[in-house]
Amino acid sequence: MGFKLLIIGFAGAGGALARYALAGLVQNVSGGVFPWGTFVVNIVGCFAFGLIWAITEKRLAFAAESRVYLLTGFVGAFTTFSTFAFETGTMVRDGEYLLAAGNLAAHNVLGLVALFIGLALGALI
Repeated sequence: MGFKLLIIGFAGAGGALARYALAGLVQNVSGGVFPWGTFVVNIVGCFAFGLIWAITEKRLAFAAESRVYLLTGFVGAFTTFSTFAFETGTMVRDGEYLLAAGNLAAHNVLGLVALFIGLALGALI
């Protein structure tokens, strides 16, 4: 278990550094008010998650644990939005449309509510 956590930690560090570099580069190049850096990171992360999942599930004889290192470690630190998109996409693929819509709404609405509560609480402290 300790070795597994160490590998996930190293992969996570790589994902966090990649996120910082890509988001910063894109935001500096765009120079706009819109958060293009975050947008690009989330889209690239979703693409990477899907690509890695498909390749390691269908094409290569990857152990499930190796997929965890890549997806939870690197891609998870790069962006958790990719996991959210994958889980929602799985619900859609499985015909769970109401559940998928609820997942989309809950994450977005409650995420914004939690953000504003946190901001208000932080301002009081």
